[in-house]
Formats: sequence, C-alpha cells, structure tokens
Amino acid sequence: MSGPSMLAGGRRARALLLAALVGWTGGVPAADAQPPHRAVSPRRPVAVQPGNGGRTQTLPSAQWFGYRVPPAALPRGQRMAPAPRLPFYVARKGQTTIYVLGTLHAGEARDFPVEHPFRPAIQAALNRSALVAFELSPDDLISSEAVVRKAGFCPDACLSRLATPALYARVMSRLQGNRAAQQAVRRMRPWFAALMLETYDSMSSGLQTEFGAEAQIENAYLKGRVVGLETLREQVDAFATLDLPSQREMLAQNLAQKPTENAADLRRLHALWRAGDADALAAWQAAKTAKLTRDRTLAARIEDQTVYRRNRRFVVRALQRASPRDPIFVAVGVLHLGGPHGVLAMLRSFGYKVSPA
Repeated sequence: MSGPSMLAGGRRARALLLAALVGWTGGVPAADAQPPHRAVSPRRPVAVQPGNGGRTQTLPSAQWFGYRVPPAALPRGQRMAPAPRLPFYVARKGQTTIYVLGTLHAGEARDFPVEHPFRPAIQAALNRSALVAFELSPDDLISSEAVVRKAGFCPDACLSRLATPALYARVMSRLQGNRAAQQAVRRMRPWFAALMLETYDSMSSGLQTEFGAEAQIENAYLKGRVVGLETLREQVDAFATLDLPSQREMLAQNLAQKPTENAADLRRLHALWRAGDADALAAWQAAKTAKLTRDRTLAARIEDQTVYRRNRRFVVRALQRASPRDPIFVAVGVLHLGGPHGVLAMLRSFGYKVSPA
C-alpha cells in the first residue's frame, strides 16, 4: 500500500491505534456502541518489576495501547535474550540533542526483556531526556473514541455508495463469515474500512499491541513529561480529509494481497525493525508500495498527506521543544524515519548531524 505500514507509524500503525481508540479487542464494534468508560488516568504509579531497585514506576493505564504488565519473572532456568537493537539515532546541533527512536505499535514479549527492556544506549538516553515526545499524547487517547467514530463512521450504510461496487463486494467477501464485521463496515467511510481490514491482518500476524513500544517507553521513563507531536484531530484528519478517489485507492491497496500475505509482510517488518536500520525499512516499504499501488498519482497524494506532511510537523514541533540545556526523546513510527522525506533527513536539513547510536 502507499505510505508507511500502519504498524510502524504509517497507516497500519494507526490502524492499531484507531482500533485501540474505538475499543476493539479482536472484533469490530457496532458503529453506535458507547465508548468504554475511561476513569483511569493514562499514567498511574504502580509497583515496579523486580530488577528496578524496588522503585515505584509510572505506567500507562491498561486501556492505553492495550498495555499489560509483563510477567515478573521467567520460568526457572530460562534466560531472556538481550533487547533488540531497534532503530535509534542521535541528532545534534551545537549543544542541542534530540534522540530519535523508531517504534512499532505492536510487537512480541521478546522485544522488551523484563529487567532490561531497552539496550543501554536507549535507556541512557531516556534517563537523560527532559521529556518524551510521541506522535500522540497519552492524554489525547483518553477521550478519543468520539473523534474517531465521528470521522470514520457515517450515520447510514454509506460504504456501498462511497466505494466502487467492485471494491465493496471485495470488502464483504474478505469479511465473509464475520457477520459483526460486515455489519459495522457498511457504515464506515472507505479510509476507515481500510484501517479496519489492516487491523485484522495485524492481529493475525501474531504481534500484540500490549508489546507496542510506546507503552514500554512510558514504563521505562521515570523523569519527566510525555507529550504529543500532533493532536488526535490532526492525525485523524490526515485520513478523513482525503478525497474520495484517494480513499478508494487506499482501500484497494489493502485488498490487493491475501490476508496471509499481509500478515507475512508485517512479520518481515517486525524483523527489520528489530535489526534497527531505518533506511533499510524505508527501502523495503517503498518496494512494497510500488507493488500494491494501482494509481501512482493517487498513491503519491496519500503519501504526501498522511506521511510527509506529518513528518515535517513532527520535526518542526520537536525542534520547538528542543533546547541546549535539555535533551528530548522523540519516539514515532519507524517508517516515518528513513528515506528522503523522513524525519532523519528533515533533521539533517535543519543542520543537525544525525548518527545511529
């Protein structure tokens, strides 16, 4: 599909995010279902796991990215593998430092070993940073369901008229055997239907949102504030304001492969993410996009609106928060990082020296 994979900060990552926002736990909600009650702050003190000196630690609430506290200990005799490399970079200009980590919004338990979830260079950067900046602030996720539902759902069964007849038939065929999903998708706009289909593929890949990097970063970051580089409305509008031909292109790309092929792509993405090279990931995604694209003009329009403009917003707002006195830690979807229009290239264009760490 055009643009970064959702799982890594592009459309697939936001599929998982939007799934969390509307309360999906493996199925599709009714379009008029009430959002779950959010009585818990997104950050709350809980007892820390063994190996952290007995300190109290700030963790996300259970609702945020499906976070689940990892087991306190491994079975007797079993050793946890070291933390993976992950795509981590240091950007410096004079005395100003910005740490940049490429994230996945879902993963596996082995990605974040219990006692040392991040390799030393990443943990040291977190310890030095005055704040952590995600794509979205955790606070934005507390009252997000209404925003997502309003943007993604129609008051009537609109997909059959907004998508082409052929696309609509393929969507219903893809969801054959899942009556609840078929009922819900009828009221979705094409862009949101595309994200819903990607959510199912993400789930079938075996990756789990409770092991998404953002929740693990909040678990490990004890020093300062966690902020967002864009608002929920800005992120949703990047998709909701796509013109209808672009939304149809987005939906068609999601249907171009079998679900098993999409799940295999996600597992490959996960392996590349663990290896830690943002440019290699960008090259892989570019080749995948070229294979799935039907209309290059529409694909470029989607890429610009949902990826490149947001990359620039991330960088500009990160620079506004950076200062010579206090390093900051930026954690955004990994496929926002690499390539000629990625976050790393944009930081270089502002005079920063960017190096892998």
